[in-house]
Amino acid sequence: MTFRRDDFHTAPGTLSRWYALAWVLFAAAAWTVRRLGARQAAVFVLVGSAAVAATGLLGPPRTSTDAYRYAWDGRVQAAGISPYDHAPEDPALAPLRDRWLFPKGSACHGPDRAPVRPAAEPPAPGAHPRTDPAPDHAPNTPSNTRKAPGHTRGTSGPAESQCTRLNRPAVHTIYPPVAEGYFLLVHRSAPSGSTLLPLQTGGALLSVATTAVLLAAARRRSDPRLATARAALWAWCPAVPVEAVNNAHVDALGVLLTVAGLVAVPRRRALGGVLLGAAIAAKLLPAATLPGALSGILAMNSKTPKTPKAPENAGSPASPTTRLRRAAATAVRPAAAIVLPAAAVVALGYLPYVLLSRSSVLGYLTGYVAEEGYETGSTAADDKNRYALLRLVHPAPESWALPVVAAVLLVVVAWVLLRGDPGRPWRGALVVTGTAFLLMTPGYPWYALLVVALVALDGRWEWLGLPLAGVAQYVTARAVDDGAWVGTLGYAVAGAAVMAGWAVRALRAASAPPPPGPHAEAPGDAATPGSPPGSPATRPRRRRVPR
Repeated sequence: MTFRRDDFHTAPGTLSRWYALAWVLFAAAAWTVRRLGARQAAVFVLVGSAAVAATGLLGPPRTSTDAYRYAWDGRVQAAGISPYDHAPEDPALAPLRDRWLFPKGSACHGPDRAPVRPAAEPPAPGAHPRTDPAPDHAPNTPSNTRKAPGHTRGTSGPAESQCTRLNRPAVHTIYPPVAEGYFLLVHRSAPSGSTLLPLQTGGALLSVATTAVLLAAARRRSDPRLATARAALWAWCPAVPVEAVNNAHVDALGVLLTVAGLVAVPRRRALGGVLLGAAIAAKLLPAATLPGALSGILAMNSKTPKTPKAPENAGSPASPTTRLRRAAATAVRPAAAIVLPAAAVVALGYLPYVLLSRSSVLGYLTGYVAEEGYETGSTAADDKNRYALLRLVHPAPESWALPVVAAVLLVVVAWVLLRGDPGRPWRGALVVTGTAFLLMTPGYPWYALLVVALVALDGRWEWLGLPLAGVAQYVTARAVDDGAWVGTLGYAVAGAAVMAGWAVRALRAASAPPPPGPHAEAPGDAATPGSPPGSPATRPRRRRVPR
């Protein structure tokens, strides 16, 4: 029902109510699946993941036009042109235009249309087999239209006005190399004349693959039943069919690689680093999870190993500075095992485009940062309601927000490196990423797909308020005049939920019984992996009592 009509432009309030109903049903289902055994829950979660993802295929994208840019970048690369060299409206790419991505005439009177300069000459017939005209998905209503430039006259009379479905057609692409490779792969695999269904299908496959990785990781957890049920927090979350499938955001690829990388880090650091590097090269946002991959790295190496016997001529004990230097030196190797492979993958991903491109491979990245209001002193921060929670402290945070955000994130990262659990790197990744969201309050809900996946790994469901806050700021705020307060309220509630969850867990930990002795067995954990019940490895030791 959420995907039946294009309510984003005509009735965002109605669309918000459908979102709310979907989230209520999701919460009830995610709570119910906790009652099942691990094997039963795995079947329900996986099958349900495919069913929920399939709903996103019921129509064209409803709330975003990014997928049209993906299709265009794939088409440009298939023609042997670097996507970083030309903006879509560049006349040099005119032969690649078709009526689907570049409508003409009356088809330009609709929402999400941007004017472009008309092509000097029409594309040659049959020159590009993958640019055949495709069925045009015109919106249901002509509201919020953007008209193309006026007619231009040539030797044969007035030409039709032309527009494009691509957003920001005057700027170069912003997407990293792994994302561009994905766009090319989908374009090459898609049937000729197809529109966005291949990209949406790719998003559905990526979301189900992420569910499969979560379920596979749950089998190795101390409580596989609970970990399997937590996978539903990703598999059935309404944000997944909306953003990963219907809107076909490439964030789904970054999420899959991030989840796989964090799952691999505790056992195989280099592999985890490679996967995290690929995730960063698909969507830059997963870089926020790197501190989580290094969770507890300073705590693990802060203690020097004890020697069986000190030499007779030993000098005075090492100073705190010396011990700290030794701890840092010991932490270098495990950190390098993760960071260096990640950096190498990012560099190797960009290398072919650097060699083939005449323009910067960073594309519109710096311009996008300024446009979104994340540049010091930017006036766009107020228009887009960035730093919404900091704005409650001071009405104009544009001049001081970035240093404050950097300082807070530095403290959080230091806490993760010192106190994080190396066996659960996703927990530190969730804390760092979630904190960044609360401080910067992005306005696009698909960014929070990464948060949803980290919640499914860690189980701290209170962080799911972040994708809901993104919906409030991006969709619901359009339904009211001066809707900035809607996004602020959404992020304030999300922050309060996180603090409440932290307080409840702290109280539970304080009232819990003391941990078992060194020879006792923790609930749900075997003393030796793979030991059968009742074996000497799992049998508690008896204390010998003197007579």
